[in-house]
Amino acid sequence: MEFEPVIGLEIHAQLLTDAKIFCGCSTKFGAAPNTHTCPVCLGMPGVLPVLNRKVVEFMMKMALATHCDLNRECNFARKNYFYPDLPKGYQISQYAHPPAEHGWVEVDINGGKKRIGITRIHMEEDAGKLMHDEHNPASYVDLNRTGVPLIEIVSEPDIRSAEEAAAYLRRLHEILVYLEICDGNMEEGSFRCDANISLRPRGTEPFGIRAELKNMNSFRNVQRALEYEIKRQQYVLEGGGQVVQETRLWDDTAGVTHPMRSKEEAHDYRYFPDPDLVPVVIDDAWIDEIRKGQPELSLEKRERFMREYQIPAYDAGVLTASRALADYYEEVVRLSGEPKIAANWVMGDILRFLNEEKREIRECPIAPASLAGMIRLIQQGTISGKMAKEVSEAMYRSGKTPQAIIEEKGLVQITDEGALAKTIAEIIGKNSAQVEQYRGGKEKVFGFFVGQAMKATQGKANPQLINDLLKKMLAG
Repeated sequence: MEFEPVIGLEIHAQLLTDAKIFCGCSTKFGAAPNTHTCPVCLGMPGVLPVLNRKVVEFMMKMALATHCDLNRECNFARKNYFYPDLPKGYQISQYAHPPAEHGWVEVDINGGKKRIGITRIHMEEDAGKLMHDEHNPASYVDLNRTGVPLIEIVSEPDIRSAEEAAAYLRRLHEILVYLEICDGNMEEGSFRCDANISLRPRGTEPFGIRAELKNMNSFRNVQRALEYEIKRQQYVLEGGGQVVQETRLWDDTAGVTHPMRSKEEAHDYRYFPDPDLVPVVIDDAWIDEIRKGQPELSLEKRERFMREYQIPAYDAGVLTASRALADYYEEVVRLSGEPKIAANWVMGDILRFLNEEKREIRECPIAPASLAGMIRLIQQGTISGKMAKEVSEAMYRSGKTPQAIIEEKGLVQITDEGALAKTIAEIIGKNSAQVEQYRGGKEKVFGFFVGQAMKATQGKANPQLINDLLKKMLAG
C-alpha cells in the first residue's frame, strides 16, 4: 500500500521588542541567568500583566504579510501545565479567539508553486529555559526568557513532503526577517518549529494518527526528522501495527526520533480566559497604519529586480536573501548605473569577504558609494578588472575609497597607445622565434606576447588595448 504524509507545522517566533510582552524587562539574549526578571515575569502573587502594544503591531505585520484575516477582537487565555521553567504554572497564550486566521503563503516546489494555508497566528509569552549539568544529575532554571513575546504560526495540514515542509519553513523565516520583527536565529531559539505528521493510504481523506516532532534547530534537521518519521510510520503501518499519538524528540547525532511523552490535547491544558487581561480591540485605522508601513517583501523584490535590472533569477535570489543586502545592492546600482556588474561584485567579492569573517552586510567596511565608485573607474578604463580585485580587498581591509587606494598603490591603468606600442615593439624585437611561430599559424603563441606585455607594464596596461596592438603589429 502506498502512503501519503500529512504534515502541519507550528512555528514559534520570538519578536524583536525591547521589552517583554507583559512587563518592562529586557528581551536581550545572552545575559547572566535570571537577571532580566521582575515580579511580573516571575509570577509573584498579586502582580498584574500589562500588554506591550508593540507585540500586537508585530503580530499584525506578520498577519498582513501572510494574507491572514485580522479579527477585530481577541482574548488572552491561560494555558495550564506544570514545568520547572514556567513559574506561574500557566502560560498566557490565546486559544478560542485568535487575532489572525485563514492566511497562506506560496512556496516553490520542483519548479512549480504551491499554496500552503495558515490556520492561525496568535500571541503568547515564552517559557524559561532549563540548563542541564553534564557532570551532575541536576538542572538549573534560567528565567530570562520567561515572558519574551512570541507569535505562534500554525499551518493547515497542507504539506505533503519533508521538502515542502522545509520550503514553507524557509519562506516564513524569510518574511519574519524581512519585516524585522524576528531575527530568525534558530541556534538561539528565536525561531523554533514543531511538526505534526501522520500517514494515510494515498487517495483517502481521513487523517492518520499523528506524532509531534520537537527539538529541530535547523532547516536541514526539520527535513531530516520528517524524512525519518515518514519511514518509521510507514514501517509500523506496513507491519500491521498502529502509530501511537505522542511527542517525539529528534536526535540529530543518531538521525532518529525518540518517544518523549504522550501527545497533549487542548483539553489537557484546561484553557480559560485570563481574568487579568482585557480583550484586545483592533480597529480599521490601526490596520491601515500598519499596512502603510509594510516593506516590500523578498518575493516581490526578487521579481522586481529581475524586471527592472534585467538580472537572472539566481542573482535576484542571492541579492534579496536579506533586506539589508538588497538595500546595499540597490544603492550601488543607483550610484553606478550598472545593475549586472554591481550584482557580480556584491555576490562575488563583497559576500566572500563577509562570509570569511562571518560578518553581516550592515558591517561591511566598503560603503555602497565606494563600490559604485570603483565600478565607474573600471568602466572609464582607469583601472582594469584585475586591478579592481586588489582595490576591492584593500577597500575592505582599510575602509578607504577606491581613489585613495589607487593613488597609494599607483594602480592607474596605462592607456597611452604610443607608450604601449613602444613596449610591444621591444617585446617583438626580442622574441623573433615566437614571432615566426605565430606568423606560421601557431596562434597559441599570442598568449605568450600578452603575458610579456603585462609583465613589462607590471599588469597596469589596458588588456584590450594590448590585444589590439599586438594583433596589428604581429600581422607585420
